[in-house]
Amino acid sequence: MRSFDYMPWRLIFSFWGWLWLIYVATPTAAAQAPAQPTPPPAAASAPPAGQQAALELGRTTFPINEYFTIAIRLSGAPLEKYSAFPDIEGFKKSGKTSTTTTRTSQGRSAVELVLTQRYAAFAEGDFTLKPFSITVNGQVLRSAGAALHVVPQPTAPATTPPTAATPNAQAPPATAPSSKQPLQGIGLLDQLLGKPKPQELIEQPDQAFLSVEPNKTTAWVGEPVHVGMYLYLAPTDQGLLDFHRFAEQLPTLLRQLRQPGAWEETFDETNIRPDSVRVGGKPFLRYQLHEAVYYPLSTKPLSFPVIGLQMIKYRLAKRPLPGTDSRVVGYKTYFSRPRTVQVKALPAPPAGIAAAPVAVGRYSLREGLDRTKFQTGQTVSYTLVVEGEGNLTALTPPAVQALAGLEVYGPEIRQEVTRANGRVTGRKILRYRLVPSQPGQLNLGDILAVPTFDYAKGKYNTLRSDLTLQVSGPAVSPPQEVTAFVRTDPFYQQQLAKASSTLQALDTPKQVRRYANFVLAVLLVVAVFGWWTARDRP
Repeated sequence: MRSFDYMPWRLIFSFWGWLWLIYVATPTAAAQAPAQPTPPPAAASAPPAGQQAALELGRTTFPINEYFTIAIRLSGAPLEKYSAFPDIEGFKKSGKTSTTTTRTSQGRSAVELVLTQRYAAFAEGDFTLKPFSITVNGQVLRSAGAALHVVPQPTAPATTPPTAATPNAQAPPATAPSSKQPLQGIGLLDQLLGKPKPQELIEQPDQAFLSVEPNKTTAWVGEPVHVGMYLYLAPTDQGLLDFHRFAEQLPTLLRQLRQPGAWEETFDETNIRPDSVRVGGKPFLRYQLHEAVYYPLSTKPLSFPVIGLQMIKYRLAKRPLPGTDSRVVGYKTYFSRPRTVQVKALPAPPAGIAAAPVAVGRYSLREGLDRTKFQTGQTVSYTLVVEGEGNLTALTPPAVQALAGLEVYGPEIRQEVTRANGRVTGRKILRYRLVPSQPGQLNLGDILAVPTFDYAKGKYNTLRSDLTLQVSGPAVSPPQEVTAFVRTDPFYQQQLAKASSTLQALDTPKQVRRYANFVLAVLLVVAVFGWWTARDRP
């Protein structure tokens, strides 16, 4: 029988003892130590008392011509600050809507705010909304995400506009007679005092109407068309009408207003506040419910169909009784008139810009250089800024005209868009790098030119540079491209010949790390097994 080898077991016990001190003794000692008082959280990070907030997701299966929405419903506190809405792969943020609803009952008013972010899908298919969180006034709202299914656009059925005799359809009243039997005590009081007579309700006429208003009836292809959706109320209608679930009706209204053949720029809606206008010489309160700018992409007319907005209209008691509510909730739907904007094709361009893409808009040109003295072989940074009103997204960089003795690189593009006062303006910044190789005068207007069409004047114009560079120094050979060096180097030739053109998944590094961890685990098990079997050998 072999004698007990004491030394290896002592090493093992010492190793486990050190592990116990590090992982067990230290946390236990820390847990037995007197707990330090935790400072209270800052008052600014805590949500206001009485605040109620929740996240609401729109329909997860919808056609491509409709929006997907994420909404914040807030009550009990004003909206002071909130974090950004999440980005969804395959979708574009298409503006936000903010709706404030005030409900009055027995002299008390309750305000509810619904802030909705709209998302427009780029293509049909299945997408994933990952779990996300939004912080509202210090309160964290979490969502588990959803699976989004974008289906093709359905065929729109023929709609019949409302007749002139019935322009407004009224929904049945919300109150209905109860089928329950009256209590015995109430029946005895009726026999003693007489049954109370029901109040006589009257419905006062109103002058409110819904309107979809383009700012023009004809437009060129690419010309901006501002379209607003407004609700007009007479001053006497304020006590009769109120909004009814406007945040739920708005997505349907916007889907009906969308134009498949036009580029749309939506405005970020804020609280709905009225402004005073006069219609037919009479004063009205105009509520702007939505506004957008459309840029027609073809000669197809912009057609805005009849849309309907359901409102709450109160029916008033003819003879109000003390201690009772003098009005009853009813519903009324207001319809707009259909509107059409005819789109005209652009006239034939002059011969000089016949083959160039034309930017439609009212633009001006600004430019700048990074230096005042120019030497051959040195890089000159040239910035070209096109700014004004128009669809800057459709403005393509101008074609560079080849010129002997000059190399042009770029451009680097940056775009800024501003939506305010019913107009979409901005600027597109193009930054080029110029490398002259021959001395002499260099006219930048011969290199870069931006052809435009001014829709207000109905004619073409070409924006050209007015800068002329005086280049000095000896003539130098033009710089060689990096690609030429790569192609002539033997090492890169071999690597390029062996390189694979097959696309790889984005999570390939994670998979490689997972396989490497698995191989290391197997090697560790083999090493432990080998040590365990080797220790029994003499």
